[in-house]
Amino acid sequence: NQSNQVHASSQNLASRLNLNRSKQTTCPSYFRWIHEDLRPWKETGITRDMVEKAGSTAHFRLVIHSGKAYVKRYKKSIQTRADFNLWGILQLLRWYPGRLPDLELMFDADDRPIVRSDDFKGQNMDPPPLFRYCSDDASLDIVFPDWSFWGWAEINIEPWGKSLEAIKKGNNITQWKDRVAYAYWKGNPDVDPGRKDLLKCNVSEHEDWNTRLYIQDWDKESKEGFKNSNLENQCTHRYKIYIEGWAWSVSEKYIMACDSMTLYVKPRFYDFYIRGMMPLQHYWPIRDDSKCTSLKFAVHWGNTHVDKAREIGEVGSRFIREEVNMKYVYDYMFHLLNEYAKLLKFKPEIPLDAEEITPDNMGCPATERWRDFMAESMVMSPSEALPCEMLLPYDRLALKEVLERKANLTRQVELWEDQYFHDLTNKP
Repeated sequence: NQSNQVHASSQNLASRLNLNRSKQTTCPSYFRWIHEDLRPWKETGITRDMVEKAGSTAHFRLVIHSGKAYVKRYKKSIQTRADFNLWGILQLLRWYPGRLPDLELMFDADDRPIVRSDDFKGQNMDPPPLFRYCSDDASLDIVFPDWSFWGWAEINIEPWGKSLEAIKKGNNITQWKDRVAYAYWKGNPDVDPGRKDLLKCNVSEHEDWNTRLYIQDWDKESKEGFKNSNLENQCTHRYKIYIEGWAWSVSEKYIMACDSMTLYVKPRFYDFYIRGMMPLQHYWPIRDDSKCTSLKFAVHWGNTHVDKAREIGEVGSRFIREEVNMKYVYDYMFHLLNEYAKLLKFKPEIPLDAEEITPDNMGCPATERWRDFMAESMVMSPSEALPCEMLLPYDRLALKEVLERKANLTRQVELWEDQYFHDLTNKP
């Protein structure tokens, strides 16, 4: 029935799109990074041999052919990451039916990037195009929205559309002026030394770094049904800390949606949208090599510049709500896959041992929360609007200016911080 509904809806799609053509928006600025992520293959294109090389660590090969999705699985991902990403791709095909070109790609659902740019310098070899959730400045992995946009069933985090609504309501429970005037973080410190280092900044009888840090006991939460982990109940502090785990952390979007000023510990990794954000506009940068003093100053600054701190929190939160909502998540996937497909120098083929994936053969066998989240995140009819209008690539100068602006704003914060502690130390 659901398939018939989608088919019937798509019959009228052309006329609806003509009506809505005037409503086409321009894509958010972070979409320009699609061109940068695909730049390594701009001159050479992507050959079948390159794609096959990307398969050495991939969890699955995805083929889109005549508007249908086929998958060849190589190994099981952590939890149900790969399944929920494939579910998301199916929803994209329902959101924009018949608009995606034929393509073939490899997807690695582990955390850290592995395609090191240094390994593919000069005449060496062409890099393999490998999709994953994050990358870094030394890697060429192609970033793609992570599984949690369609729900993280294992820890009871609902699909992004529903989570965003809940956090929006949670924001209204405690007004900014009434929020606790400290920096809040709750998470698992065992996944990375940087997080263990963060815990040294907790309040103690000897020192108050203006923080309130809590360890998330996943075993206990699991047994209690995650009732103490509701994201919408965590918007009670003026400042929230984002720090990476083993790689980038899924927690980023939930933290930034809270209207609190995000204290963003200097990251190594980036996901698909963070590159569209600016320090002092969307978040406050925190040093990674002296976290405690950096956090202490950030909270002090916010509490003495209350209106400005609230504005940074609200602008960052608005960015997440308005530019990283599900419409733009699908648009990002749409444009990334379209730009990628343009580079293919071979005709995509369905492997003999691939399976076609459909909402029925993925959703029906699912049970409990997995099934609920698939039902909640299912696209029931095609989008009435066109995909946002893709931005042109950065020219080299414009890109340099963006990166320099970020660096300069971060440096400005560090200078304020250094001056603050210098004055504190030299008080008569």
